[in-house]
Amino acid sequence: MAEYSTYCHSVKLLFLNYGLYMAENSKRGVVFEEVESDYEGQRLDNFLITRIKGAPKSLIYRIIRKGEVRVNKGRSKPDYKIQTGDIVRIPPVRLKEADEPADVSANMAAGMEKAILFEDDYLLAVNKPRGLAVHGGSGINLGLIEALRVIRPDAKRLELVHRLDRDTSGVILVAKRRSALVALQNMLRKRSGIKKRYLALVYGGWPKDVKEVKAPLLKSELKSGERIVRVSREGKACHTRYSLERRFDGYTLVNAEPVTGRTHQIRVHCQFTGCTIVGDEKYATDDERRSSKIAGAKRLFLHAKSLQFKHPQTEEIVKVEAPLDDAYEAFLKKLKPIN
Repeated sequence: MAEYSTYCHSVKLLFLNYGLYMAENSKRGVVFEEVESDYEGQRLDNFLITRIKGAPKSLIYRIIRKGEVRVNKGRSKPDYKIQTGDIVRIPPVRLKEADEPADVSANMAAGMEKAILFEDDYLLAVNKPRGLAVHGGSGINLGLIEALRVIRPDAKRLELVHRLDRDTSGVILVAKRRSALVALQNMLRKRSGIKKRYLALVYGGWPKDVKEVKAPLLKSELKSGERIVRVSREGKACHTRYSLERRFDGYTLVNAEPVTGRTHQIRVHCQFTGCTIVGDEKYATDDERRSSKIAGAKRLFLHAKSLQFKHPQTEEIVKVEAPLDDAYEAFLKKLKPIN
């Protein structure tokens, strides 16, 4: 009996010391997080990126290398696959003020609420406005995901399922749970379970016989640091399906369905076909840019019109459609249709 009492006393001291240790470290800004089952198998570096918002990867790797990050009190490597129940020590990290998210105004919050097309416990579908980056970084303090985290404070694990260019509008998926994120990204990788459709207004008459483009794309960076994509035999395989939506005098509205998911895929394949997207400052010719200004085109006319996917939890087929914004609609009304 005496031995049992001694044992209980030791256990109490152990928990007391642990509590004091946790409290002291909390004062210093250290966080101890127990890994939930949703995150089992995720790399440690990727896990930390979701916890230390706005931290560059170089910083993440540095604090792991220096041993400031601990898993179950021991050092670990960036590629360690975390397990359910692991205790991860996350040190305090002071980021530059420039990297801190800007405040979300009341008007923006209201606009974001109106832009939500679908929502349940597992994901959000949002009609992203043109001009809004999907996430902050590279001089951008506030992006779509940061704004959503502000207006949905109870959704602690919001993550982008995929991306849209800053100047592209339309439907984009955001996961609320890691299980939904992994399932949807697997569908994208396997090209099964998700279908995307875009509306693109292009210069000139789209060739009637062009119903798909299969041209490999290569990413490169100019001396200025600008990222650009071009068709090249050295690039990665790329496939886009096209269909006619409507013809206008001097323009064509086409449906574009990306089979693969390369950077700037639809934009470069349109250019390759000889019909650059209206308002595309990166890939249009000088004459096309001048034409856009004369016509009053003040945006990139590429819109993610619809997205159909198998729900990661219910397995039901969900189709979400994003209406065109006023600027896109107004420009189409100015054009002369061709029957």
